[in-house]
Amino acid sequence: MNMQTDKTSMAGTTTATVADIKRILQLIPHRYPMLMVDRVTEMRLDSSAIGIKNVSINEPFFQGHFPSEPVMPGVLIIEAMAQTAAVLVMSSLGQEADGKLVYFMSIDDVRFRRPVVPGDRLELHVEKIQSRANVWRFSGKGIVEGKVSAEATFAAMIR
Repeated sequence: MNMQTDKTSMAGTTTATVADIKRILQLIPHRYPMLMVDRVTEMRLDSSAIGIKNVSINEPFFQGHFPSEPVMPGVLIIEAMAQTAAVLVMSSLGQEADGKLVYFMSIDDVRFRRPVVPGDRLELHVEKIQSRANVWRFSGKGIVEGKVSAEATFAAMIR
């Protein structure tokens, strides 16, 4: 089932959307092992999104990071935030997004607060700070069980 649900306000504008893995695969080009978002549980188009990454011991990066104390690499947590933002951008642009990709431009103010380990459900909260032409800026947080694991601001370009 392709789960894309729209909630429409009284004015007729789309206010929220969700995306299952099939929809995510339609919106962004990432594939295993680099796809870092399993589902988007909430999206406010042109504003914010919450993505989910279910962290499994079967992830290929755990073989080397670190075998005796598996920890999800911080750069992949940031990548997961960026992919959630890319799903938001592509959904917000609608048909205007056809044939376009979202590219990382910058990452700033990164903080890693606590490790993400196998079995964690990593929530990826992203919020648009601003968009001008084809450049979008976001703030993001990776959250596990209500506690911030990582946070960053980042920018992306749509081409």
